[in-house]
Amino acid sequence: MSAWQLVATGLVMLFGLLGVLVPGIPGPLIVWAGVMWWTLSEKSALAWVVLMAATAVLLLNQVVKWLLPARNLRAVGAPYRALFLAGVAGIVGFFVIPVIGGLLGSVGGLYLLERIRLGSHGDAWASTRTVLRAIGLSVLVELFACLLVVGAWIGAVVAG
Repeated sequence: MSAWQLVATGLVMLFGLLGVLVPGIPGPLIVWAGVMWWTLSEKSALAWVVLMAATAVLLLNQVVKWLLPARNLRAVGAPYRALFLAGVAGIVGFFVIPVIGGLLGSVGGLYLLERIRLGSHGDAWASTRTVLRAIGLSVLVELFACLLVVGAWIGAVVAG
């Protein structure tokens, strides 16, 4: 594989890492596609081992990502309907106030729905914070898995 192809593969993986932080961009899938591209070009035993390990790590990531937040969200009692409506408020907020409106709309919508459901400011804010922590943990788990994959790829490129 030429140096330009390695740089392009690295840029694809960097885009995937950034995609973990940006909603709507499938970061782990893009990172995996970068490893797949490198493996199909490299065609070495090490490349195939890295691809298999990346596949296993990213599949495990999907399982962990869906299990951890669900446990925290169920513990706080936030109904999934409130989370869905908060997501809709985030989409609307994004178009009303570009860029930061998505965050403001989703957090504000979630707080408002929890305030209606729970009745008091303290309980609603505690529920909103717990939901935000659970979602943040999900992002961190996904980012860690993608960083492991990119690190393994870099190690294989340096070793190979």
